[in-house]
Parts: sequence; C-alpha cells; structure tokens
Amino acid sequence: MAKKTVATLQTGKTDGRSYTKVIKMVKTEKGSYTFNEQMVPNEAVQDFFKK
Repeated sequence: MAKKTVATLQTGKTDGRSYTKVIKMVKTEKGSYTFNEQMVPNEAVQDFFKK
C-alpha cells in the first residue's frame, strides 16, 4: 500500500513558506570566494541580490 506524502496532509500552514534561503558568492581580498547565506522574507529577495 502506498504512503501518503506529508505535503498533502499540511493545509493552511504557510509560516515556513514566507521566507527564502538565499546564498550569494562574495569575493574576498585574497581572491577566493565565500558564501553569504541568509533567510530573508520573500519580498526582500531581490533587494538582497542588489546589494
């Protein structure tokens, strides 16, 4: 018998979906890259990448 997926059982819960994890590569003075990770609201994603 097939299992039901958890996503179909969740109704009305959108708290976790209002934020997005964004990752941006930043070049350091030495020439290597580091990663800047943040959880930002969905409305602020474009502003994060413009900086």
